[in-house]
Amino acid sequence: MIVVTGTILARSDTVAELTALCVAHAQRSRAEPGCVSHNIHVDSEDPLRLFFYEQWADRDALAAHFRVPASLDFVRAARGLAAERTGARIFEATAIAL
Repeated sequence: MIVVTGTILARSDTVAELTALCVAHAQRSRAEPGCVSHNIHVDSEDPLRLFFYEQWADRDALAAHFRVPASLDFVRAARGLAAERTGARIFEATAIAL
């Protein structure tokens, strides 16, 4: 499984629009092949910081997600609404039985 985490810091005048954009992107992404989960959360200590948590079945599914035109449009639009450039981290994960 591939796990993606990331943050976007909004400006006070763009937080509502950016949040709506992120939610729409997450909802659309969930319908893509190989998407296990795709969620956006508001940081409880900084309501301008949005946190992404995504799970993808494999690298190919994530690569396909990055090639979807709507994903590229999302990145461009989000950058225009963000207070600063932030990034994502990608991890390869294996579940461990307890």
